[in-house]
Amino acid sequence: MVSPTAKVAARRVDGSVAQAVTESLAVETPVAMHFNGLPHAVMMATPADLEDFGLGFALTEGVVRRADELTLVEQTWTPQGVALQMRIPEVRFALLATRERNLTGRTGCGLCGTSTLEAAIRPVRHVAPGGPLINAAALREGMERLATLQPYNDASGAVHAAALLTADGGFTVREDVGRHNAIDKAVGAVMRAGGLPHTLLVTSRASYEVVHKAAEVGCSLVAAISAPTTLALQLAIEAGMTLVGWARPPRFTVYCGELA
Repeated sequence: MVSPTAKVAARRVDGSVAQAVTESLAVETPVAMHFNGLPHAVMMATPADLEDFGLGFALTEGVVRRADELTLVEQTWTPQGVALQMRIPEVRFALLATRERNLTGRTGCGLCGTSTLEAAIRPVRHVAPGGPLINAAALREGMERLATLQPYNDASGAVHAAALLTADGGFTVREDVGRHNAIDKAVGAVMRAGGLPHTLLVTSRASYEVVHKAAEVGCSLVAAISAPTTLALQLAIEAGMTLVGWARPPRFTVYCGELA
C-alpha cells in the first residue's frame, strides 16, 4: 500500500529570504485495470479508494452496467504500481473485446489510447426526465461543502475532487490527481452502497468525459468550478442534462437545462 501524499524536502524563496521547508506532494502511481485476467487500461491515479475506482471506472466506461456485475478479486502492488484484478460476466467481457479501447491514461485523461476518432466520441446516454434537481441555494451549499472535504488537496494542493449527491441526501466525495479518476471513485462508492446519484460536482473544468461519465450513472446535473468545453455542452444537451460552470459561490453560470 502507498500513502496518497508524501513529505519531501524543499527550499522556499520569498524575495531575498530562503528557508528549508517540508512540503506534502500528491502521490501519483500507475493503476492497471485487468478484467477476467487480461489488461484493459493503465490510469495514473492517487493510490486511495482503489476498490471504488475500479468499480466506478467499469461503470462510467460502460464495461459493466450494474455494480453487482463486477468483483474485485485482488489488488497486486509492485514497485511499478498496482494492478486491480477484476471479474466481470463473460457476456460483458466478450463485448469489451470488440471495443478496441485500450487506454494508457495520462493524469486526468480519458481518451488516451483510443484507436480511432470514431471510437473516441461515444454516444451519450440520455438521462431519464423527472429526476431530482437541486436549486441555486443547494448548488452553492454543495460547492462550499465540497471545498471543505478535500484533505489530500489541502495537504498537497495538487488533487481534484468530485462529489455525488444522491436521492437519499447523501454527499459522497472522492479525491484523485485525475479529475476523471475522482469521478470514478465517487461513482464506485455510491453505487456499491446502492445509492442513486442525481448531481455531480467537480473541482475542474467540465470536459466531454466529465459529462459523459455523469450521464452514464444517471446524473441530471453537472456543476464544475471552471468552464465547460463546447463538446461537453453539446453532450449535456443531447443527454438532457443541466450543465453549470464557474460554480464559485455566490456566482455560477447555467449553460443548458434548468435548476429546480
